[in-house]
Amino acid sequence: MKITGFIPARYQSSRFPGKPLALIAGRPMIQHTYERAACCPELSALYVATDDDRIAACVRGFGGNVLMTARTHWSGTDRIAEAAQKAGLSAEDLVVNIQGDQPSFQPSTVADLVRPLIEDRSLPMSTLKYRISRKEEIENPNHVKVVTDKDGFALYFSRYPIPYCRDRVPEGVHFKHLGFYAFRMDFLIRFTSLEQGNLESLEKLEQLRALEHGYRIKVVETFFDSVEVDVPRDVAAVEAVLGG
Repeated sequence: MKITGFIPARYQSSRFPGKPLALIAGRPMIQHTYERAACCPELSALYVATDDDRIAACVRGFGGNVLMTARTHWSGTDRIAEAAQKAGLSAEDLVVNIQGDQPSFQPSTVADLVRPLIEDRSLPMSTLKYRISRKEEIENPNHVKVVTDKDGFALYFSRYPIPYCRDRVPEGVHFKHLGFYAFRMDFLIRFTSLEQGNLESLEKLEQLRALEHGYRIKVVETFFDSVEVDVPRDVAAVEAVLGG
């Protein structure tokens, strides 16, 4: 069983066009993410999956591996499914979706992410959560929240602050979804063939597709936050984390 990492990257973004190529501390964001992912010993191979020649040229320029994909993919997971097939992965291999807009992520979180799928072959996919307390982060719709059952399986993901605390808001009950995924290759192909559900369409969250079709998602708590770059002003926050 191989574990292969993929970083989906597209140039067009309504909130931040050209985001993967945005300079952070003097280097393109996609390079920061790739180099951190390359530090993960669990990964036997690593690729950027993109539909844009400019991004592909950038990745090749710093010595990274790239696979070209179609321009029609709605989500990053759909994009890496095509790339994983081009890479020739077998049904039992694991596919890790690494978010390209989180260039300061802690590489050790990949070990946390894949561990459940290694230990339990019945699990189709896993993802990460991080405990948050700052009110502005809880209320920010760009930071997706997740709630789980007592065994750590996802009940729901939302841009809304869930759970809703009717009487007061106790500290430490909200978890941010970090957006990294691990899939079994055969489930990844099945997942991308599923019809988009109503909740996924409303929230614009692809992971809800799995829940709407009755599949379980194991959610692992990590103690390492990962700053996302959603809009240009987020670059300064990432540079502060990286010491740029």
